[in-house]
Amino acid sequence: MTEVLKIDSLHKHFGNLHVLRGVDLKVAAGQTVVIIGGSGSGKSTLLRCVNFLELPTGGSISLNGQLVGEERKDANGKTKMVYRESDLVPIRARVGMVFQQFNLFPHMTALGNVMCGLTTVLRQGEADARRAALAKLERVGLAEKANEYPSRLSGGQQQRVAIARALAMQPEIMLFDEATSALDPELVGEVLLTMRSLRDEGVTMMIVTHELGFAFNVADHIVLLHEGRIHEQGTPQQLLLNPEMQKTREFIQSHHLFALPSGQNL
Repeated sequence: MTEVLKIDSLHKHFGNLHVLRGVDLKVAAGQTVVIIGGSGSGKSTLLRCVNFLELPTGGSISLNGQLVGEERKDANGKTKMVYRESDLVPIRARVGMVFQQFNLFPHMTALGNVMCGLTTVLRQGEADARRAALAKLERVGLAEKANEYPSRLSGGQQQRVAIARALAMQPEIMLFDEATSALDPELVGEVLLTMRSLRDEGVTMMIVTHELGFAFNVADHIVLLHEGRIHEQGTPQQLLLNPEMQKTREFIQSHHLFALPSGQNL
């Protein structure tokens, strides 16, 4: 399968804090990779590095075979990556990101929020952007809410608008950073169902989530991060039902939301 994302020996420091400690990961076209782990394990930082909202300290990231950044030698002869903001803007347009908070513009309707990137980043005309935005709102089940402002939408609806906005840019991979953690429990399901439909349509995704039942049902591959490293990885059946590592077993056993699958899918 075509390799959409390749992460090689990724490191990230925040001052003296070493958050990511040599992460290697590949994501193929149409694959859903779920990242799990405890608080502070580096999950969100990993996604933010993939989207270059945070610049990696070491290692490299390639998108569809294209190495992001420029390799240079430092004074000690070591190779390091250098990133120019002008090069990162088009890269970010190729990587969709859905955050914990919805980050919608309150003064714009749902349609306006989805159109925004199309007109300002992709430079589409108003009519083309409107058609594309309406199609994406319909895709997430919100065509009838196109003219509503965020304040008149539920949290689940706002998050689905955010998903539509990211999809409208036609990204090569979608990143979800705890997309349901800010929602009331009764609204979580509608967002998870939207994400599951994207999986069924073959959208390439990396998902950080604490919803382990959802991860079991949608993931092709699950990665457990611990202290900035990949501690264990495998299929949902391997990692969630038959983990090899003690830390993985402890994480799953302590996760009060996880129940063994009973044949009833989300």
